[in-house]
Amino acid sequence: MNCLECGEKIIGRSDKKFCNDACRNTYNNQQNKDSNNLMRNVNNKLRRNYRILKETNIDGKTKISKSKLDGLGFDFDYFTNIKVYKNGSEYKFIYDYGYKLLDEDFVLIVRNQA
Repeated sequence: MNCLECGEKIIGRSDKKFCNDACRNTYNNQQNKDSNNLMRNVNNKLRRNYRILKETNIDGKTKISKSKLDGLGFDFDYFTNIKVYKNGSEYKFIYDYGYKLLDEDFVLIVRNQA
């Protein structure tokens, strides 16, 4: 059998697909890369937003100023879904972390424990 990445002959187990870790990593990175720059950029913004919400919401429910989130690099244009509760409250979520815009430049951050 030959390595799926470089084509070298594989020595070892019969079910081995790669000759070494570098070839395995290169092959998998190539297979899993985003198909274009737009997708990669959107995914990076979602990841950054998620990380910021996770790091600032230590207690499960946190009130923080919008300007502080802006300063951390949070982009309010990127989220994964919107949830409107029965009382009319609208939360924008990035996966399991959500936020609601409050009066006076504040944001309420919550975590959905689903």
